[in-house]
Amino acid sequence: MTEQAPCFRSLAFREIPKPDYADVCLAPLPDGAGTDPGEWAGRLFSLESMPRWVAAAMGMRQALVPLIGIPKAPQDTFKVTDQAGEEALIYVRDRHLNFAAAIGVDPVSRLIRVTTAVELKGWRGKLYFGVVRPVHPMVVNSMLRKATRSTPAPR
Repeated sequence: MTEQAPCFRSLAFREIPKPDYADVCLAPLPDGAGTDPGEWAGRLFSLESMPRWVAAAMGMRQALVPLIGIPKAPQDTFKVTDQAGEEALIYVRDRHLNFAAAIGVDPVSRLIRVTTAVELKGWRGKLYFGVVRPVHPMVVNSMLRKATRSTPAPR
């Protein structure tokens, strides 16, 4: 009998199979919450439901990135681009980096996860993500905490 090695799959890695950066953040689903990953993605990345400090940081990003030649993000940057099974994907291609965030919901373990993969492009991507990288897990965990605390939960 051959033992199978553990394997972690995500739509984020389908788009960026060899990321320069990757992380996974988890949170328990609230009791009675729905398990549609597309609804959770919409909730997590909605400016209205983001923690205020995260929304402020996003606003600051929009103001500062043109200074290093990176375009401002369009309003629909965080729209779901694909959904398969228990995971919804937000995939953004840009001149300075490619970004994939897969929002997965495990209905059995009652967990929600955000898997992020980033592919850097050139000095602008490295400079930009050098600032973002240290705070990225804090941002995502804060978004997860707020989304799973808020009511009503997606059904």
